Amino acid sequence: MGGGGGELRYEISQNAYIKLVLHSLKHKTSAVNGVFVGSSCDDVVQIIDSVPLFHNHLGLLPPLEISLIMIEEYYSARGLGIVGYFHANERSDDVELGSVAKNIGDHIYRYFPQAAILLLDNKKLEALPKGKDRLPVLQLYTRDASKNWKLAGSDGGCQLTTKEPAANAVLLDYISSKKWEDVVDFDDHLDDITKDWLNPGLFE
Repeated sequence: MGGGGGELRYEISQNAYIKLVLHSLKHKTSAVNGVFVGSSCDDVVQIIDSVPLFHNHLGLLPPLEISLIMIEEYYSARGLGIVGYFHANERSDDVELGSVAKNIGDHIYRYFPQAAILLLDNKKLEALPKGKDRLPVLQLYTRDASKNWKLAGSDGGCQLTTKEPAANAVLLDYISSKKWEDVVDFDDHLDDITKDWLNPGLFE
């Protein structure tokens, strides 16, 4: 496990990052969630990929459990596991980490004690076209010694970085081309199993 005192860092790949931000943009009037997949080495959790989960009934256990089992089975064969949880609130001005997000985060934490929750920061997302910010438009939450989810650092930025420095520029390109329309989540897959939750062609 990573050392205490905020030494643990999270590095997110461009595709893992962009996929879940696009998922939230596809369902702008809904809360959405997803999981991050990766591995840890020393004090760095490397987020390699992400899977969009739901845009309806986020807290319902049966579909959540089904999706997590399928995700674990697929990625464990590739040497990866679920390392974190993504949440975007229904209202764009809501920056609170709610009970659904904490409960799913707690579930993932039981299997991966360095797990993080990444909450979409809509203010940062809306400001992207105006600035040159290279930090992810996400707030990083980690569990403290008393098992509460706490926002990391004053801005959370130093512990969470994108692997590719230009990830936000690429994200803006995808937003301008309405790439979010192509994102498939588990809700879509459970409605129509021909829709692939792995989103294999999304970045081709």
